[in-house]
Amino acid sequence: MNIYAIQVKTGSEEAFIKRFHNTHVSFDNYIFHFPQRCLTERKSGKINKVNKPVFDGYVFVQTDGVDLYLFRQTQGFIRFLPAKTCGIPLQGKDLVIVSHFIKNKGVSKVRFDENNRIVVLEGVLAGLEGNIVKVDKRKGRAKIKLDLYDDSFTIDLAFEVIGAA
Repeated sequence: MNIYAIQVKTGSEEAFIKRFHNTHVSFDNYIFHFPQRCLTERKSGKINKVNKPVFDGYVFVQTDGVDLYLFRQTQGFIRFLPAKTCGIPLQGKDLVIVSHFIKNKGVSKVRFDENNRIVVLEGVLAGLEGNIVKVDKRKGRAKIKLDLYDDSFTIDLAFEVIGAA
């Protein structure tokens, strides 16, 4: 099965998936993925855990073949990626990045070595150590740089410090 990237209206990713399944109930051969990251936010002195999308405005569908007409019928659909095609499956490094976020969820467990460098023990940050641009120990976040479809962007991922070296 191939994985395709779909751009949808930002903020309505989950609603798009529900609308697609409600409109096209006989098409169970489409498996949708909407990778999310768990972050802790402080507001008014309270710490809350919130889920935010890894890729704002994008969902990924795993299938053997895409029927463009079905997607165009669904409210919220914008286009398939890359922009000038009718749906080309993810390949190479793009497929590796998306698959990593589909498989790995939750907060990473890390420690800091004697040189105060982050060492990822487990979680979504595992394998992305080379992409870490900035670490904020107080907030428990690591900013990582990702490349998808020849476009670079950064996202914050949460971590939990387990111990010291």
